[in-house]
Amino acid sequence: FKPAEEGAEERRAADLSGAKLAGTNLRFADLRGSVRVAGLLAANLAGADMRSAQLSGAILGGAQLQAAGLVEAELQGSELDGAKLQGAFLDHAQLQGADLEDAQLQGASLDHAQLQGADLEDAQLQGASLEDADLRGADLTNADLAGVNLKNADLRGAILTRANLEKANLENADLRGAKFDRAVLTGVKLIGAKFS
Repeated sequence: FKPAEEGAEERRAADLSGAKLAGTNLRFADLRGSVRVAGLLAANLAGADMRSAQLSGAILGGAQLQAAGLVEAELQGSELDGAKLQGAFLDHAQLQGADLEDAQLQGASLDHAQLQGADLEDAQLQGASLEDADLRGADLTNADLAGVNLKNADLRGAILTRANLEKANLENADLRGAKFDRAVLTGVKLIGAKFS
């Protein structure tokens, strides 16, 4: 992840408690450690550095977060439905119970991310990396996971109904109790995967 460009507006460690920034252009902004941002609906945060930001419960639906740095960000229960997160860095992010329905996550990095109970229905995750991610109980109905790296991921109880997992890597993944009804599993790597 590259830091904010030189000359970009800096808001490092800003306390944006309850701020309503819907539609705001914060492209390449430095928001590391920012706290309690409430409303960023459809905001432009492409390339923004939001490492360790406290965004639990934030409204980020439709936000532009392409290539944004959200490593270790706290996004529990956040609304990210329809958000554009292509190429975003969400490693070690806390996304438990987050709404990522229809989110665009192609090529995103979510290694070690916590996604327990997250709603990823209809999400586009082609080529994303979710190595060692915790997806217990996550809803991935109709999600496109073609070519996704789910090595060592915990998918216990996850719903993958009608999901496209073509050429996905599920090596050593824990799939106990996961539902794969009508899922596309062509070319999936399942070496060492746990089913029971």
